[in-house]
Amino acid sequence: MRERISRWLVCFSLACSAVSAAPVVREAPNGSATPANQLVVAGNACGPTALLNAFRFGNEHWQRASDAVLGDNDKQRILRIIREIGMRPSKHVPGHPRWSRRGVSVADLRDMGNEMTMGKYLPQLSEDVFFLKTREKPEKLLRRIHQRLETSMEKGFPPVLSLRRYALRKGGGKSRQWMVVDAHFVTITSIPRKLERRARSFAVGYIDPWGGKRCEGRIAIPEPPKFTNGAGAAACLGAQFPKSRVGMKLLRKGEDSLLVPAAAIGRW
Repeated sequence: MRERISRWLVCFSLACSAVSAAPVVREAPNGSATPANQLVVAGNACGPTALLNAFRFGNEHWQRASDAVLGDNDKQRILRIIREIGMRPSKHVPGHPRWSRRGVSVADLRDMGNEMTMGKYLPQLSEDVFFLKTREKPEKLLRRIHQRLETSMEKGFPPVLSLRRYALRKGGGKSRQWMVVDAHFVTITSIPRKLERRARSFAVGYIDPWGGKRCEGRIAIPEPPKFTNGAGAAACLGAQFPKSRVGMKLLRKGEDSLLVPAAAIGRW
């Protein structure tokens, strides 16, 4: 009996050790990859570059998509993505190409990613918009964003996150309203596997294609609430990304602004 109990305790101890040894953060599968830098092409090439980084930092299956982009360097690879896939007609804005001097939309970038995976035995990518849904609270939105990003990372594809800078300024009328002043794409490379029960934020690691930099930040429920809905709740979350100065140069003196995690492309 003592021998049986002893064996059980050993097994229990080993199981506990295995659980405690499990990493609390999920990292991009190919974290040692070299980030692509959009600035070797243009300041509006963030979408194609973030997409290239997502495939490159993914697992060996997703890397088939980035390996298939021909070129001697990243400049040639990014240009090939833009010219061969980005300049095709948009399915969402009739009469316009997917990519232009203003960049590319989330839906068009998703379509570009799915065309890059064609014939490579890879699943389709999806998109999700990160604004409050009907009856959704900011706390639930935080968990939805985390679930989308973490699930994609678990499936080997570091998700592409769309960022938007909103400014509170006067439009055509007298009242001020939140208006988009700039947008950007980054690639998420690390995220907590789980959120605490009452979490109000979570940390992420990401690749900013503007310079090909490895950065860290947080996605959080704004406090006090900004960009509120009719119920006074934050209609979207905030991206606390201090190293990414998206739209800061476009703000007017004294203007309030908020960097928002607006949407993502990934596998879920």
